[in-house]
Amino acid sequence: MAAIIETRQLTHTYSQGTPFQHTALDSVDFSAAPGEYLAIIGRTGSGKSTLIQHLNGLLKPTSGQVLFDGADIWESKERTRQVRCQVGLVFQYPEYQLFEETVYQDIAFGPKNMGLDKDEVDRRVKQSARFVGLEPGVLEKSPFDLSGGQKRRVAIAGVIAMEPQVLVLDEPTAGLDPSGSARILDNIRTYHQEKNACIILVSHSMEEVAREAGRLVVIHQGTIPFSGPPESVFAHGEELEAMGLGVPAMTRVFARLRSMGVDLPASVYTIPQAREAVMAALHRGPRKAALGLCGERKKEPADTEASAPWAEAGMEQSASDEGGAT
Repeated sequence: MAAIIETRQLTHTYSQGTPFQHTALDSVDFSAAPGEYLAIIGRTGSGKSTLIQHLNGLLKPTSGQVLFDGADIWESKERTRQVRCQVGLVFQYPEYQLFEETVYQDIAFGPKNMGLDKDEVDRRVKQSARFVGLEPGVLEKSPFDLSGGQKRRVAIAGVIAMEPQVLVLDEPTAGLDPSGSARILDNIRTYHQEKNACIILVSHSMEEVAREAGRLVVIHQGTIPFSGPPESVFAHGEELEAMGLGVPAMTRVFARLRSMGVDLPASVYTIPQAREAVMAALHRGPRKAALGLCGERKKEPADTEASAPWAEAGMEQSASDEGGAT
């Protein structure tokens, strides 16, 4: 499938020609397909923010190209303006950018600047409010009377109202409690499914990207060392640790079990996958044998059947504990 947004040999150097010169991106080839949900991960200073600001023309390349639908976004001023409407960018803590008197007016700001008529603006405001879970009564309130999580959703709705084909979100759950984070991710998922938009999620949470994204792109020192499905990227656990990233907790647990000789798959990075892997191991043989514990008598099949509910309950408890600690 042809990419909807891509970079070719993209290089960006800050303060070029000065003692403070710093290359944030070095010959980066990046692409995202229509309808794809991918995540960009990397430690602070790796080049993530520089990359995403290139995708809708907030930064201009030192060298290389940024293409949207196969055409350079910098070929003309009109082209750049069009792309900024089609590639929506939600910055970290976007609620700090709210400024209108009502929620409705804030969400309507982008569509109005696109030159849309009043009825179309109204349709987009109400639809985007629905996508992010805002009740109709909230639209006439001041955004400054809302909770932090509601403000975050208003800010995201303002970008969604422009109906971008590509939605880029920089740490959209930063600073939110677990329930607020879950609601934001649900809102993003709803927009992705209903509009078939390309979603590019930037996050430091390995658990979050493991659950949400179909592909991960690792940024390290201005380059992309790894890109692929979560299971293939998280298989490079030692390299990711060296980059200051790490892997999901479940991946670490299963790597430890495998190092002890336990016959379990390496591609486990979520609680549901862990539950399935453990249950499959239990069905292959007695619980202690399946988990690689030795020095004790083998259990009969009846013991195995009794072990399965115990393991399933344990995995459910782990899921509950993880949800409470997120």
